[in-house]
Amino acid sequence: MLQHHRNSRLAQMLGRLVLKITGWKVSGELPIEPRSVIIAAPHTSNWDFVFLIAATSALGVRIHWLGKDSLFNHPLGFIMHWLGGIPVNRSKRTRLVSQIAERFQTQASLHLVIPPAGTRAHTDRWRSGFYHIAQSAKVPVIFGFLDYPKKLAGISQAMPLSGRLKEDMDRIRVFYADKVGKFPAMSSTIRLEEEFEAASPLGQPKDPS
Repeated sequence: MLQHHRNSRLAQMLGRLVLKITGWKVSGELPIEPRSVIIAAPHTSNWDFVFLIAATSALGVRIHWLGKDSLFNHPLGFIMHWLGGIPVNRSKRTRLVSQIAERFQTQASLHLVIPPAGTRAHTDRWRSGFYHIAQSAKVPVIFGFLDYPKKLAGISQAMPLSGRLKEDMDRIRVFYADKVGKFPAMSSTIRLEEEFEAASPLGQPKDPS
């Protein structure tokens, strides 16, 4: 327990140091909820990972993230674990949502960061895995953000999902409306595949253009 406390203090100090050196500010506070899915957006640069870890560490939040299992299968794999990485086999996606939801049930504390865009390049929709994981695990969603023009990084208060997809996504869209990534043109459209399907009278995805 003492070692865990020391590690937490060290991570918090390092996070604050990184933000101070780079001139970034942090917004938010340690979540009351012990478990959550944290959205990471907008995601347009490799630097996003660095600043998000620095911001959450500065706030005292121990985050976890999903990574290819190959990232952990080398001598420096322990660093990935120390940074909160959870190895997953990307070739076995069929039960990923249920497997992660089950992991939430077995851990007293787990804040899982997921970038719904899934890529730094522009896409016309978000992946819905974060939504289904949060629903299945019955945990709230927290909005993690990076606003590059303001050099502001942080997290919101937790939002329980209502299960009404469009209403939940509308709240997410409102929150991120004024958050600007490092490369604004690469920011992805905040809309899920299921929203396209629901908007189609034939039950098929519609072209958003």
